[in-house]
Parts: sequence; C-alpha cells; structure tokens
Amino acid sequence: MTKEIQWKKLPQGDPAVVSRLSSELGIDSVLATLLVQRGVTTFEEAREFFRPSLSGLHDPFLMKDMDKAVARMEKALANREKILIYGDYDVDGTTAVSLVLSFFQRYTSNIDFYIPDRYDEGYGLSYKSIDWAAENGFSLIVTLDCGIKAIEKTRYAASKGIDLIICDHHLPDTELPAAVAVLDPKREDCHYPYDDLSGCGVGFKFVQAYAQSHDVPFEEISPYLDLLVVSIASDLVGVTGENRILAHFGLKQLNENPRKGLLAMINLSGLDPKHISIDDIVFKIGPRINAAGRMESGRLAVELLTAQTDAEAIRIGEEINQHNNDRKAADRSITEEAKALVEAFEGPVPSLSVLQEKASSGICLAGENATIVYNPGWHKGVVGIVASRLVEAFYRPTVVLTRSGGMVTGSARSVHGFDLYEAIDSCSDLLENFGGHLYAAGLTLKEENLPAFCARMEAFIATHTTPTTLTPVVDIDADLSFTGITPKFFRILKQFQPFGPGNPLPIFRTENVYDNGNGRRVGADGSHLKLELIEETSPYHPIAAIAFNQAEYFQYIKEGNPIDVCYSIVENYYRGIANIQLRIRDIKEREDVI
Repeated sequence: MTKEIQWKKLPQGDPAVVSRLSSELGIDSVLATLLVQRGVTTFEEAREFFRPSLSGLHDPFLMKDMDKAVARMEKALANREKILIYGDYDVDGTTAVSLVLSFFQRYTSNIDFYIPDRYDEGYGLSYKSIDWAAENGFSLIVTLDCGIKAIEKTRYAASKGIDLIICDHHLPDTELPAAVAVLDPKREDCHYPYDDLSGCGVGFKFVQAYAQSHDVPFEEISPYLDLLVVSIASDLVGVTGENRILAHFGLKQLNENPRKGLLAMINLSGLDPKHISIDDIVFKIGPRINAAGRMESGRLAVELLTAQTDAEAIRIGEEINQHNNDRKAADRSITEEAKALVEAFEGPVPSLSVLQEKASSGICLAGENATIVYNPGWHKGVVGIVASRLVEAFYRPTVVLTRSGGMVTGSARSVHGFDLYEAIDSCSDLLENFGGHLYAAGLTLKEENLPAFCARMEAFIATHTTPTTLTPVVDIDADLSFTGITPKFFRILKQFQPFGPGNPLPIFRTENVYDNGNGRRVGADGSHLKLELIEETSPYHPIAAIAFNQAEYFQYIKEGNPIDVCYSIVENYYRGIANIQLRIRDIKEREDVI
C-alpha cells in the first residue's frame, strides 16, 4: 500500500538574482540557487546566513511577562523559597528542566525538579505534582514545555499557596492560565520577534533574561547551548532566525565540549564525538534520551543531563540505552501489528459494540482518509513512533491509540501540508485532553467517544485534503551533475548547516546514472542498498551512495539498467576518515529502458 513518491522541483528563483549572487560570492550557480530559495538574495544576507552571530539573538525582555518572571524568581531566591522546576517527559521537556535547573542551582540549594509519569499522570502539569509540591513546601513552580493550557491546575496550585511561572511554546487557548508570568512567544499579545522557539528555548530565554539583569556574562550561560540544540533538533522546530543561531552555537558546544551526559549518549550511539550533526541528534541522541520517559521515567533523562561525573553519566547512559533497545523492540512489534490491521481494514468506522468486541486483539477504526488504530495492550511509550511509521507506510494523517489509566490515549502524526492540530481541535468536545503542534499531537478520550471521533476525523480530513495532499512528495532543490560535486562545492554546502525545518538538507536530482557493478544489499535484513554510482558524462569517477529501505530496486540496478536518483550529499565518518556519500531519497526506473 506504500504510495509512489512524486518528485517536485522547487522554483529556481530569479535567474538575474542567482547570477549576481553567484558572481558576488564566487560560488556555483546551484549553491546560489539554494540561497535564493532560502530567501537570501544579497551579499550581506549571505554573510549573515553563513556566519551566524550571537549578536543576532533577541533581547529576552521583549517576551511578554519576562520582567514578571525574573522578578518572581528574584523574590524566591531572596526569601529562600523552595522552587520546583517542572517539565514534560520528552527530549524538549527534559533538556529544558536540565538547563533551567542547572543554572539556578548556582544561586540556591532549595530547588528540585519534577517530571510527570507518562502512564500515571500523562502530559503536562498534573494535580498529583501540585499536591506533592504543596506537601513538600514548594511555593514556586516553573513549568517548561507545558502549562499553557493548565488553567484549572494553575488555580488549584494557587489554592495551595503555590505560584507558577509558565514557560511554554505550544499554541495557547483564548484564556491564559492566571500564573504570575506566562512566557510563550505564541501568545497573541506577545510581540517577541521569533515565535518558533522550542520549550527548552523559552527556558533558555528565561535564563538569559535573569543573567542579563544580574550582569552574568553570556559566556557563562553559553555552555547550556548543547542542551538547547538537542531540543531544537528533536522537537523539529524551525532552524531559522534565532533558532538557527542557537543551533549553530549549540552544535559548536556539543562538538567541542559537551556535558558529561551528552558525551555518554554520543559514545553509546557510536558517533564521532567531534562531528555531531542535527541528523545525529534526531536519529541517534534524541531517541535515546526520549526512551527514558517512554519506557520508564523521564527523571532518568534529567539525571543523565545533569550528571557531574563521568562514572555517573556512563551508568545512567547505559541504563537509558537499554531502555532504548527495549523501545526499538516494542516499536518493531507494534508497527507490524498496526500495519496488518490497516491493510485488513474494509470500512466503515465500526460501532462501539464492534470496537469493544475486537479491541483486545487490535482494530483499525479508519483507513480511507485517516489511519486510526487502537489496541488497549500496546505500550503507550511507543505509540508516537508507531504513528510516524504508519505515516511513512500509508501517507495519511495517523492516530495510534492504546489504553492507560482507564482512558483511551495516544499520539497523532500528520502529512506535509495538513494541519493535524486543527483537525483534532474540531473534535475537542469528544476529548478529555489534547495538545500539540501542526504535525504532531497527543490526545485522551473515553472509549465510548471513539467511533464518533473517528468518523469526524475522517470527514474533516476528506474535506480539508486533496489527492495531492495525500501523495508523498520529494521537493528537489536543483538538478546536479556528479561532476559538480567538487571539494569546494561540498565545503560551501556544509556551511548551510545546521539543517532542519525552514532550512532543509538540500535534495538534488541526477538522471541516467548506473551502478558500477559493486552495488549490494546491506543491513540485517538486506533492506538497504549500498551503491557506487556513475554518470555517463564522467564514467570513471564513481560516487558512493546509500539507499535505505529501497532493496526492491536491487535486481533492476544489478542488471545494469539506468536510474534517476534524488539525494542529499552528506559526509560519512568511518574510523576517523570522512568521505562524501549520497544519501538517496528515492529511485526511479527510467522509462526509456528497452
């Protein structure tokens, strides 16, 4: 059922602007095209793009309520109040807690942290945590990566004599919590110049504001940027504007002098400690940190990221790494079960009685416009990952549900161009709780509301998508000949980093290429291809390529047939040696083969 990927070449920009920029910068016209596509059209803009500067960071006091947040923290420190740093159990939340906790531990020992239990408390600020804080004498809670919708819980905390400083980056509702300060650049009345910060990013701006108002040099808080770049990469926020600056210097810190916990993760991931990229965070480091909250407790992640000794970091890192191995096993098993359910779906949305009859062995509730699957026995910690796998397989907005705490709960993932949050919000009257972003969300509801939820999601998606929306697309930045991949070209291309949303890793297309005969299937199950590709115009200079999960083309390629490829150019490190490698995104058999 995997859909064929469509290739779409992006606009190439005004030829006159591309030509001028190419000449002024002394770079290849393809590279100049990439700059124009990213909104860089002048020499000065290019210099700023290629040379991010900390001077480009915004004044944190431009964020609404920042003055109130700093004043309340000053009061708490002066009066030796007990302060609780509270954050979600994912990478963004645990890095944020680690960052803010580490900074304010410089000023007080009356500080602790709290990560809610994914299974017992769920996402966000919990009543259980407020009760715990009250019982243990805390009078100030700083929430990170959550809290923007905690209206009733903020009132409850106030009734217990606890003030809240909320640091969040999720979309707020019309009503804001009555906290002492609500830091969220997405507030309608907040005019902060950049609104796509991660939750950890908002926490960093809070730390920056406090440091700035107390004459703490920026150099003393810049070591925390290794935590921040991990959150930026893992939470998939835009790598543009202020985030690009923070990510650039965060990667510098991560590569040159990472904290002990992150170094442990780097080593356990088998990465080169001096050549860590955004991709390495997304695919290696982030999932391992996430595994703590998915499989056991997010507290482990904070303990890792605040570890003070190598021995402590290694011990906790190895424990988290084992959780990650367990997570991968659960992920594989549940993904296969879910795929089978989707492939067997015949529709329509089942009634409640049918749902309850079949749920114990798993059931697909929608499979035409949306993919919605439910099994009360699935591990709650991996349903988000499984949802992403199902989007890859079937390319539809997807919801994967299980049961926890007497409720149906799960995660949703979207396809490019479809606002999943809006779709779920349209069903809010059927939900107990939900939250998230444009492309990812979490939700909780009663089982009796499931059929109505599924029917409404199907109808909403049907009226808000087109066949084009539900067709996977690879956006191709430019056509490129292999002869153009010179050392100078690649050296400049690397300066486009850090890559991410808003500044994606460029994708190129080269047509009519062949494998030189050394191509082979690789991977434990032989599902990947390792190729050495040649172009007719330069047949004596093969270029190494890796094509993940595309082994179905092996026989065709082995027979010497030509192919068209779209790919990114990456640097592959093996035993300390760096080599250029094509990471193939898709392969097309040529129609002119006889």
